[in-house]
Amino acid sequence: MGSIRARKENGLLMFDFRYQGVRCREQSALPDTADNRRKMEKVLKLIEAEITLGTFNYSKYFPNSPLVKQLDENQKKIKQENISGKTPLFKDFANDWYDENTIRWKRSYRITQRLTLDCYLIAEFGKREVSCITKAEILKFRASLAKVQNGTKTGLSADRINHIMTPLRMILAEAADRHNFSTPFVGIKQLRVPKTDVDPLSFEEVNTFISNVRPDYRNYYIVRFYTGLRTGEIDGLKWKYVNFERKEIYVRETIVFGEEDTAKTVESSRTVQMSQPVYEALREQLAVTGHYDKYVFCNRAGDPLYYHNVNNRVWYPTLKRLGIKRRRAYQTRHTTATLWLASGENPEWIARQMGHTTTRMLFTTYSRFVPNLTRRDGSAFERLLLNQQNQQESEVSNDHR
Repeated sequence: MGSIRARKENGLLMFDFRYQGVRCREQSALPDTADNRRKMEKVLKLIEAEITLGTFNYSKYFPNSPLVKQLDENQKKIKQENISGKTPLFKDFANDWYDENTIRWKRSYRITQRLTLDCYLIAEFGKREVSCITKAEILKFRASLAKVQNGTKTGLSADRINHIMTPLRMILAEAADRHNFSTPFVGIKQLRVPKTDVDPLSFEEVNTFISNVRPDYRNYYIVRFYTGLRTGEIDGLKWKYVNFERKEIYVRETIVFGEEDTAKTVESSRTVQMSQPVYEALREQLAVTGHYDKYVFCNRAGDPLYYHNVNNRVWYPTLKRLGIKRRRAYQTRHTTATLWLASGENPEWIARQMGHTTTRMLFTTYSRFVPNLTRRDGSAFERLLLNQQNQQESEVSNDHR
């Protein structure tokens, strides 16, 4: 961030900013006054904007500056280094970046980043020098992702594309910092992601589903619908985290890509209160899988459930058989939130049960499903107006008597 300063020797204002790693101080002929500072600050903002966009021409603003020659030589040197192969290939730098960062990433995130690198980024830019990748090439690559054949669909979603572009941005920024070139990612913004509406089941649909689902999965879905546990959390739930005396479930671990892992976030590690249906379902389940002494819900070998199998063999077929709209199983979590809100539970308590840091998500995402019960539909205001109108009419009637 540059600044406008006054020289001690003569009191004249000067620009003080950094460009291409060089501190640039250019004096003006203007004395130090508030008006002159404002004028120069406007020019400085233009300079910094052009530097950010990569369009800054030093000689345009300071044609007589001795720094013009030095900066031109620096630029030529950088270009020569790039031509001479002085910067690493993208695949080599990307792999180094990945290795350096794995220590701070969760296992699931490491897997996701590795797949992104191998399937998309290295496949596209692997043989290019990091300093030779251009903004135009990045934009062309992003556009191509919208045309990728993804199963029965053509084109990745905007959210998925953003998740692919994020490590590319981080890699190029780190490479630019280490090898002294300007990252080509400047000015490339994330794609706008359409808001995804949640689609919870109604209370009647929940009852219908639980009453008609396969008996061996009835307890599983009672716990899912009435605790708000994520898929990985319920599949990774162990008996040691179930406290019947206190009627509490401790969310500490999860199953991700078929293996045990810690909770998704710090807030996800939480205590969930058991309602009576959940308590009774877990008591029944104890008689079924308690002898395995590990997972609450598991297969006959005592291993955790595989969510794809559960979805394809139980969840979707049951919805179809009952004539209930097809939804992702994750909607059980959204269903829990709306049922709690509809019953009048304290929003702060609900947020803690769900593993949210604040109640903001509850009111922005879920409350529209229960407007009458949460009194957030304007009905209270309508009642106020009606009462006021009735009072005025009563006063007028009394005056005429």
